[in-house]
Amino acid sequence: MDLLLISLAGFFILLGIAGSFLPIIPGSLTAWVGLFILSFAPSISLEKRYLFFYFCVALTVFILDNIIPVLGAKKFGGGRGSTIGSTLGLVIGILFLGPFGILLGPFFGAFLGELVVNFDNKKGAFRAAIGALIGFFTGVFLKLIIGLAFAFLYFQILWKYRDQLF
Repeated sequence: MDLLLISLAGFFILLGIAGSFLPIIPGSLTAWVGLFILSFAPSISLEKRYLFFYFCVALTVFILDNIIPVLGAKKFGGGRGSTIGSTLGLVIGILFLGPFGILLGPFFGAFLGELVVNFDNKKGAFRAAIGALIGFFTGVFLKLIIGLAFAFLYFQILWKYRDQLF
């Protein structure tokens, strides 16, 4: 049972790290689910207060990840069009451009999304695209840091209980 739960927990943590870059997967919360699953392994003892704290951190990052791109676009003069365009651009970019889509998709999506809302303001659309891109990368960075921190905790816990597990 331990091996199944450890493997499943590791899968969710890896999925959470991948979710740092993919907008479809809530990265920090998915990585937390990995720690939560690990807590059910009979040989491993995790205190509930730590799990609750990690959940609060993951939830905070999840909420910030949804707010930061909007704030970035608004700070640079954009609006809802650039934010929605950035997300759609990321998904389309990943599908058609692979890893380059992670970089190019949000920028061009935000630019085109802002142009749809206000076609005459190309300079404003470009600035909004820059802001949305900065906000997007800030969110990616936060999710990645939390995902890697949860992965570190995962391996630290496995190392601590290695005698009981292996």
